[in-house]
Amino acid sequence: MMIRRILLILLPLFILYSCNTEQERLFIYLEGFTQGTSYHIAYNSPDSIDYHPQIKEFFEEIDYSMSVYNPESVISAINRSEDGVEADDYFIAVFNRAREISAMTQGAFDITVGPLVNAWGFGFTERENITPMLIDSLRNLVGWEKVRLENRTVVKDHRGVMLDMNAIAKGYTVDVVADFFESEGVADYMIEVGGEIRLKGRNRNNQLWRIGVDKPVDDPAAVSRELQEVLHLTGAAMATSGNYRRFYVEGGQRFAHTIDPSTGYPVQHNLLSATVIAPTAMDADAFATAFMVMGLEKSMELALRNPDLEAYFIYDLNGVSAVASTPGIGTMIRR
Repeated sequence: MMIRRILLILLPLFILYSCNTEQERLFIYLEGFTQGTSYHIAYNSPDSIDYHPQIKEFFEEIDYSMSVYNPESVISAINRSEDGVEADDYFIAVFNRAREISAMTQGAFDITVGPLVNAWGFGFTERENITPMLIDSLRNLVGWEKVRLENRTVVKDHRGVMLDMNAIAKGYTVDVVADFFESEGVADYMIEVGGEIRLKGRNRNNQLWRIGVDKPVDDPAAVSRELQEVLHLTGAAMATSGNYRRFYVEGGQRFAHTIDPSTGYPVQHNLLSATVIAPTAMDADAFATAFMVMGLEKSMELALRNPDLEAYFIYDLNGVSAVASTPGIGTMIRR
């Protein structure tokens, strides 16, 4: 489960007017809480249409489908290995894409990594006493190929296999709202859920949307926040994952919340954060998670091979933060 930190300057729910030489642009701003995090939405609505009721209904349906914190959700019932649990359309869409991205990242993205994340104290249970024997035991329950869909029913190789879609579900939630806006003919919008974001058109000032990427400063309380870069975006989705806010130090050793499914241990490499630009927030969300597992070199190789992805990496170079990015990122930066 990855932490998302993207700076957004937003206002409470109200209607705000902005004029330019062409036409008056009327934006509506929405905000609230869902899936244990906040959301902020801005969209251009010349007719002053309030879509908040429909959007909140989407959020409730997705929570009932994929929230591991909701004991009544479909995913909670699957994790309890209850009989006769039928997956809904939301679940199936995310599950299938998760498997595809798991294959593309050679298992770096894995929605079955939950037992390990929980054991290390970064999930939804208390931290356990970590021993090599415990890790080896839990690794037997981890592996994206150990679970599959058969006629809308999830089949697990072991009853102890648990699913956690937190590293992709918030991105998917953003996409659901974006698809709804598309069906309603909304031309300009910004949708953000827990840091996963998707944008189209232009903002109220008729400019490209400006999204900041945090500097990776060790600050678990998120009190001190500075921007590393500002990207100008439209017609794209963006997600950032990093290890600089969620970690703990024990016995003089730092343990980051990013767990490598292949080893069962927190990752140990120099990549501090990964920002991904993709056509959908679901993909941006999942690949940002995977890249934090894979490290800089492998992540850059995969991003360069995939024409749908752009990536902006911040890494540690002999104690100093350095930046690497795919070529397309340069077109998103204005000096």
